[in-house]
Amino acid sequence: MANGGSGWYSVRCVFRAQTSKPWGPPDLAVGESAYEERITLWRAESADVAIERAEEEAHLYESRLEVEYLGIAQSYRLEDEPGEGAEVFSLIRRSTLAGDPYLDTFFDTGAEYQQNDES
Repeated sequence: MANGGSGWYSVRCVFRAQTSKPWGPPDLAVGESAYEERITLWRAESADVAIERAEEEAHLYESRLEVEYLGIAQSYRLEDEPGEGAEVFSLIRRSTLAGDPYLDTFFDTGAEYQQNDES
């Protein structure tokens, strides 16, 4: 990719559902929303092109699932081809929080809904 050709980019988009959906929490309270962070992969010439394509797809996803695309798209250029163990997204954030409080604030608040793949 050093030659300026296309490469793989992941793009994270954020969506909001204001009512319960089959893929999300089945018991949203009145006034509560479910937020989804969705990462998609794109072969593109640049991060801007990947974001443009991801946002086009995000609007299709938005109408198909009846959710709201919140208009944030963050891109990450993959250094390796997609495959087992490949890093597909990285976001670095500044914080004065120590490890556990940081995780509790941003990742493990207790409000996450995670489906397991057991049927």
